[in-house]
Amino acid sequence: MKIIATNKKAYQNFLLTDKWEAGISLTGGEVKSLRDGQADFKGSHVRIEEGQAYLHNLHINPYKQASYLNEEPERPRKLLLHKREILKIDTKMRERNLTLVPTKIYFTARGLVKVEIVFGQGKKRYDKRADIKKRETDMGLKRILKKRRG
Repeated sequence: MKIIATNKKAYQNFLLTDKWEAGISLTGGEVKSLRDGQADFKGSHVRIEEGQAYLHNLHINPYKQASYLNEEPERPRKLLLHKREILKIDTKMRERNLTLVPTKIYFTARGLVKVEIVFGQGKKRYDKRADIKKRETDMGLKRILKKRRG
């Protein structure tokens, strides 16, 4: 599995729970651009519209050699999920008031492009501060333990 891009903001701004792996419908130029690592998750999210899941605001840079065949960089892209999975995701989203957030985009061993989507609930400011404080104390403890050992 070769990871193309990760959504670091999703880990900072959301409490993440359930994960799904979904295929994504792309054109040839977009796949080649992804092989070069040209993807950006800024502001991306998943919406379920008319029984289908779509990934919005995933920016894939146009592939230069594809010239006029390039698609719009931030067009909505269809996610490939089973109908049962889409229904399950949709009911959970409506019940718990959750957001579907893409966290990773990667190539599988077979060369297929997959997106990891996760349920996220927005963190409050004090949750973010608590995470930062915990991270800093953990780093301080590691430093102290490293000095004692070495």
